[in-house]
Amino acid sequence: MYSFFIKKVFFDSWDNLLSLIVLNLGFVLLIAGFAYSSLLFNPGSIGFFFSYIVLIVLFNFYSGGVAGYTKELVYSGSAELKGIFHIAAKEWKQNTALSVITIIEMAVLFVGFPFYLSIGGIPGLIGAVTIFWVALFWALASQYFFPVGFQLQGGLKKQVKKSFLIFFDNTGFTIFLGIHTIFLFVVSIATAFLIPGISVVILSHQIALKLRLYKYDYLEENPDAQRRSIPWEALLMEEKEKTGTRSLKGMIFPWKE
Repeated sequence: MYSFFIKKVFFDSWDNLLSLIVLNLGFVLLIAGFAYSSLLFNPGSIGFFFSYIVLIVLFNFYSGGVAGYTKELVYSGSAELKGIFHIAAKEWKQNTALSVITIIEMAVLFVGFPFYLSIGGIPGLIGAVTIFWVALFWALASQYFFPVGFQLQGGLKKQVKKSFLIFFDNTGFTIFLGIHTIFLFVVSIATAFLIPGISVVILSHQIALKLRLYKYDYLEENPDAQRRSIPWEALLMEEKEKTGTRSLKGMIFPWKE
């Protein structure tokens, strides 16, 4: 399951490399906006906070559009780049909700966390530890936020609830997904976030949920089955056939295969 996930992320990224690079250019501009705001305004000023709030909202709306695009890639194999702005506008509720959550989280981390550390003693330690674990749990669960919104039905509350349920029901895989996400970010630094970039991170989250949903389809059809003995080899057989195997030559020069 884990090795096939990595393989599928790599092959799907390779097959759509140019479009994903184009999408990454949008993220590069937004990241540059954050950096420029830090230089333009004094930290702690109204202009600094206002510019960051605007950029966070733009970042999450753009991410929502990219999430919708990558969902189509994962399920149908193709999608139109021009559709991401329509998707971002259509899914404004989840994009706005994530922006609000992000802003609150940033405020708590940069204000609340130092505050509790400055208090010291047991109360300060309890407060700081609580903020740390809540932020960590949300960071892991939020990997499913957009995938759940695009792949499963339900309102915003169910979207958040299902994200946490999938996290707690697949803790090991979710931690692995988090490590995989960090790895992609670190590798992206060397290419100024062009390859693999944030678009591939979002794509990998869509793939992760799609593969996990095979588990829930199986359990629904087999209610007496043991949750720790999921026949992943059989469940992923069709996906593996679609993904196939390729040589390095075939990936670079597919017309010569």
